[in-house]
Amino acid sequence: MSLKCGIVGLPNVGKSTLFNCLSNAKAQSANFPFCTIEPNVGVITVPDERLAVLAPLVNTTKLVPTTVEIVDIAGLVKGASKGEGLGNQFLGNIRETDAIIHVLRCFDDDNVVHVDGTVDPVRDKEIIDTELQLKDLETCENRIKKVEKIAQVGGDKNAKIEYEVLCAYREALLEGKNARSVEFDSKDEQAAAKGLFLLTSKPVLYVCNVDEAAASTGNAYVEAVREAVKDENAEILVVAAQTEADIAELETYEERQEFLQDLGLEESGCNRLIKAAYKMLELETFLTAGEMEVKAWTYRKGWKAPQCAGVIHTDFEKGFIRAQVIKYEDFVRLGSEAAVRDAGLLHIEGKEYVVQDGDIMHFLFNV
Repeated sequence: MSLKCGIVGLPNVGKSTLFNCLSNAKAQSANFPFCTIEPNVGVITVPDERLAVLAPLVNTTKLVPTTVEIVDIAGLVKGASKGEGLGNQFLGNIRETDAIIHVLRCFDDDNVVHVDGTVDPVRDKEIIDTELQLKDLETCENRIKKVEKIAQVGGDKNAKIEYEVLCAYREALLEGKNARSVEFDSKDEQAAAKGLFLLTSKPVLYVCNVDEAAASTGNAYVEAVREAVKDENAEILVVAAQTEADIAELETYEERQEFLQDLGLEESGCNRLIKAAYKMLELETFLTAGEMEVKAWTYRKGWKAPQCAGVIHTDFEKGFIRAQVIKYEDFVRLGSEAAVRDAGLLHIEGKEYVVQDGDIMHFLFNV
């Protein structure tokens, strides 16, 4: 399952530094705008403590976590929707992602220039929002010209639904709202909305990039962002990207944990960000566990057993018969599959079973 989160923001807010921490890639990071032109793509591991817990219970040392792609997109500037600062190329890169990680500069540093001269994360957010909204408005206006006559004169039901969706989006965008603020009730409307691939319809996670002193507590800039996005139903994470980069350079796990504890953090900002991005994409994880390996598999929340079987191999879905399901908590509490079976807690599920996060699965199939 190939799903991408795009990291966006104004130039010099810490996007590439954060990307490097997340992916262990070495995207160029420099103190001038448009340092990143081509998007850097990193495949990152999704932290899951359950794998290490299960490994000794099934007598294996091989752990295979699941992954998600992160794309470092060049810094947007005012006028990007009209092509300023290579804007069309950057906006096209955003369109190809499934969700947006919006990095906001929430630290003072005279040695790092700000493209607008002063630090103001709320203003920066509004600049990015405006550029994305203007591009979406252009998309809607162009599409309306194509379907309006068909919707009003012809008998094309799909064209009528798309026209109504486009009009609802256009109204919101003209009011300075993001497309994700518009909700549709019917499945037909939802399908039409999804097919437009609007930039501001994508789920967003705001990352407040702070200095080391504010890594655990936040600061006044962060509070200003919280107030600005309180009605957006969006999550905010506080991350000290440069500090995370320093932590990533430490050789041992013990050293990294000691550094985090000194900062008053239980978990690295990178781990918290990856988990939040995974959740934002509405992804969950089922597990397979045996002597060969303990492995995490990604699926979309709400998927049924055959669809999840298809994540392992398409033949598993085509020839699905049934699934054996053990709850993670039961496996850990009882210590083995045999003990779970003896306790009557190994469940046999059919095609309508909705898989739950952490389910330990074994699929039976016949092709």
